[in-house]
Amino acid sequence: MCGVAGYLLRDQPAGLAQVRAMCDQMRHRGPDEEGLHAEGPCAIGMRRLSVIDLATGHQPLSNEDGSVWVVFNGEIYNYAELRDHLIGKGHRFSTQSDTEVLVHLYEQEGVEGIGRLRGMFAYCIWDARARRIFLARDRFGKKPLYYAAFGEGLYFASELKGLLAAGLPTEIDEEALRLYFLLGYIPDPFTAFRAARKLEPGCWLSYGASGALQTGRYWKYPALAEDAPGFSEAEACERLRELFDESVRLRLAADVPLGAFLSGGIDSSLVVASMARQSSSPVKTFSIGFEEPDYNELPYARLAAKKYGAEHHELIVRPDSVALTQKLARHFDEPFADSSAIPTYLVSEFARQHVTVTLSGDGGDELFAGYDSFRIIENMRRWDFIPQAARRALGWVSERLPYSMYGKNFLFAISRRTGLERYFSTNYAPHLLRKRLLEPDWLLPADGAYLTRVFANYLPADASSTLSQALHFEATNRLAGDMLVKVDRMSMAASLEVRCPLLDHKLAEFAATIPNQWKLRRGQGKYILLRALGDRLPEELRRRKKMGFAIPIRDWLNGPLREIARDMILGGSFLSRGIVSPAFVRHLLREHETGRRDNHTWLWSLLVLAMWLEDAQNARGKAVAGGLG
Repeated sequence: MCGVAGYLLRDQPAGLAQVRAMCDQMRHRGPDEEGLHAEGPCAIGMRRLSVIDLATGHQPLSNEDGSVWVVFNGEIYNYAELRDHLIGKGHRFSTQSDTEVLVHLYEQEGVEGIGRLRGMFAYCIWDARARRIFLARDRFGKKPLYYAAFGEGLYFASELKGLLAAGLPTEIDEEALRLYFLLGYIPDPFTAFRAARKLEPGCWLSYGASGALQTGRYWKYPALAEDAPGFSEAEACERLRELFDESVRLRLAADVPLGAFLSGGIDSSLVVASMARQSSSPVKTFSIGFEEPDYNELPYARLAAKKYGAEHHELIVRPDSVALTQKLARHFDEPFADSSAIPTYLVSEFARQHVTVTLSGDGGDELFAGYDSFRIIENMRRWDFIPQAARRALGWVSERLPYSMYGKNFLFAISRRTGLERYFSTNYAPHLLRKRLLEPDWLLPADGAYLTRVFANYLPADASSTLSQALHFEATNRLAGDMLVKVDRMSMAASLEVRCPLLDHKLAEFAATIPNQWKLRRGQGKYILLRALGDRLPEELRRRKKMGFAIPIRDWLNGPLREIARDMILGGSFLSRGIVSPAFVRHLLREHETGRRDNHTWLWSLLVLAMWLEDAQNARGKAVAGGLG
């Protein structure tokens, strides 16, 4: 696991100083060593967290004659198989690392070779003969990759701070911030800065020293089955068990200590169960809890740990919430409102004291309809009979009710014309909240036409059911923009590698062939997953209600975070930007502090944004002072 960076200039020689500065900003991603290479107009570099082939897996790494070089962030789980294949084609290897497979595979098959890779990855190939760089990102976007064309060439890095170190222009992308207010994160391919973009999951980019840039897609999330398949539920369960265990087995390879996160939920417990069945020694498991009972899952984590004889480690955390909030907000480089980033960092920091690699249960809710939002959207189908004229009337009424009246947002949701609009109204920031909170120029439309246009790459191409649209969006856009960003940045902040067996693309492709009604049945999400693997779980855990990985932000905002939240959100710098309504922000704070209404979700998103804007302003000041902006 690493941080990578580099650039290719148009007809100018490159040097090591700038790429070293870019890599220095990502030292946390790879504390073990640094590697740099400059040749002609190209310079590439990396920071390495050593996991496989500790002795000879140094980067950058080249082919036999030094004409192809690579820097790589991730793990290729089928590298041994690919290595044997490429040796059979006449390629000579000098290491045992998965990294070296990438240069020979590029030589042998070019772009087409990416489809052979099974793993998580973001990498750059420097092709000295063609004088071009080639970037690729894994199918789900587990590993990040940012790029920007500015100055005299194209720059790339694992994190935005790497691009900022190279002088990235810091003009804010206002459309990206509008999307942040809708989603709570900035979705791919947007970034907070207009000059930079994220390479989308399943995509590649080629850039030549002449300035020619090309992009392409090598994988797309499959269309979800809505009709009866050509196999039975029993056959689906058998295949799921096979693929699940294979996905876990592939991710057990490491030359360093390895363990697993154990939250007490279904997905992480199933991963631990599979690890225990395939390991010769006890699985090391890691769980954290809070003093507040509503946020403490440790009793459930203990059930799974005990059942499988795990070497279990747990910790009740009492974090310095102010210092931690400020520290982690800066690790994202962009506004990011998912407060579960905090426990993700805490459990990563705890696990890193014992292991270098952990497995996690991320992806199960997205692939198998585990979120309550999927059940809610199916329940809302009962309102499909309402005529459009009546929907318009409901919308008119909902917009005129006092904001704090309960049921207002529900009325607005059922007034929406399409199921997709209703899904976004119930699962993301309500339009009526944003209409009160934001100044008019910052408010996005709530209609389906806008949603299908801006998220075209993250919704089914055909006229699918609302449930299929929702599942598709969650498994692509939200997974890449929220869940996997959280896991990557917070684990890397602790110099820990996290692997996600449920997001193996072969398992995901099979899950897509399973009809939705086998995933969500009679209000129960993950029905088919539990039928296939549920016998491996303690009964109490299998039947418990889903609980998100959360922290007591609600209480913190009335306690240790109260003063900093007031200073940042009500400070003149934030309110004077003309983004939010000062009166409504004060109203949200007053409601929360008096206990009339729990507004912690919206207040947290404003606090994170205010912190980021202040940091971005400071970065612009430094850039101008240094002649970079």
